[in-house]
Amino acid sequence: MNFDKELVAGKLRRWEKYLEDFKLPGWNEIPDIGLYMEQVIILLKEYLDYLPPELKDEQIITAATINNYVRTKIMPEPIKKKYYREHIAYLVMICTMKQILPIAVISRIIPMNIPGDEVRAIYDRYSDKHQQTKGYFLKQIRLVAGPILDHAEIIEESATDTSDLIIMCTIFAGFSRLLAEKLLLLDGRDLTNGGSIEIRKR
Repeated sequence: MNFDKELVAGKLRRWEKYLEDFKLPGWNEIPDIGLYMEQVIILLKEYLDYLPPELKDEQIITAATINNYVRTKIMPEPIKKKYYREHIAYLVMICTMKQILPIAVISRIIPMNIPGDEVRAIYDRYSDKHQQTKGYFLKQIRLVAGPILDHAEIIEESATDTSDLIIMCTIFAGFSRLLAEKLLLLDGRDLTNGGSIEIRKR
């Protein structure tokens, strides 16, 4: 692969600035007036505008995917075809997690059929962790992409070029997904009910 270093550095800096300013909507910022599907899709695209301009034409959030989440009971059903704050909060969490985790795994993380105050507590915690993790991610990218961004601080593990950075980001995402799935397998288990420690176990 052949990349223009100045072009990549400029793109990274712009995305870095965008992510610094980006934040998931607060609970009270999510409308609770009852929105139809088309309005929900427009709103979610505003809330989850991760994509660079070149990819915005791709349909990441569609009516079909939302209907599938309802059908498979990943999120509550709309009320008379309208989606309220709780529905949209579920969708924000689902859509951000599905970038890395399969829907079957996500359904184990976000409970269903719980009171509204519990949904709010889960969403508030999720958005807080999203903000904290975003900050951690930006710090790591600044370190790893030091040679590309011409930062003064360059660590031994830095990517020497854009191809290295792509590979490292992909591997990091893979390890993160693997760890999340392995931890979920421990849900409800302890050393007395099948959670025995095996040194050679993968």
